[in-house]
Amino acid sequence: MDTGRESRWEKDAMTVEIVFALVTAAALAGLIFAVSWALALTLDLSGSAERRVLTGGALLGALAGAWRLVGVLLRFDKQRRLSR
Repeated sequence: MDTGRESRWEKDAMTVEIVFALVTAAALAGLIFAVSWALALTLDLSGSAERRVLTGGALLGALAGAWRLVGVLLRFDKQRRLSR
């Protein structure tokens, strides 16, 4: 019996889930930054106001991306533990 070691299928499933988490986190972060950039362009901001909006968009995007990444991986781990 092979207790404590993952099968090839389980390792592949983990790899797919990690890639999915990274791609969706990057897409979410990029979308949030794009919205802040569009907002800055739409409102015709310039100088420090534009910089603040873009910085805020980058920070919110990074936080949302990290939240998505952690959430997907924790959900996968929970499902994996329940299936054993």
